[in-house]
Amino acid sequence: MAFLVELWLPILLSAAAVFIVSALFHMVLPLHKGEYRGLSDEDGLLAALRERNVTRGEYWFPFAAMKDMGDPDVVARYRQGPVGVITVMDNGPPAMLKGLVQWFLFSVVVSVFCAYIGSFALGVGADYMTAFRLTGTVAALAYGVSHVPDSIWKGKPWAMTMRYVFEGLVYGLVTAGVFGWLWPTGV
Repeated sequence: MAFLVELWLPILLSAAAVFIVSALFHMVLPLHKGEYRGLSDEDGLLAALRERNVTRGEYWFPFAAMKDMGDPDVVARYRQGPVGVITVMDNGPPAMLKGLVQWFLFSVVVSVFCAYIGSFALGVGADYMTAFRLTGTVAALAYGVSHVPDSIWKGKPWAMTMRYVFEGLVYGLVTAGVFGWLWPTGV
């Protein structure tokens, strides 16, 4: 846990910097504009979901147990379509403050892992570029690559995933810059 004492400042500053850059990505730049679409007859679908008392969770459709995936009836339902995943959240307006707090805490956790791995791999006195490369790689993996399975398994459009991977790379570079700048010198 000594790494937390030595690296608390880059942990918090890199998380704050990522938070600010992500706000710019999502509020200023048109990077994600138009990614989500509305459904035709949304009111009818919402009424049907309410009628079935669908609660918070992730739902796959058509649904079948793994052991039944080869069943001809299941295959026919998949061919008929639609096939998809729906995420149902809690009722009420989106809780932006809660989401922003969780995003910041996630960024702190990513930075803690950067500090932890860096403290073992680099130790005190690493030069800027060495600390930059290692912590940036860890952060880019955490922020960006984590989105790829959504395209592989859930059908999220690859273009959307690649925008998040790009953002993850930028967040990794921001994190790397802060850690490289504030890496302990041992002097």
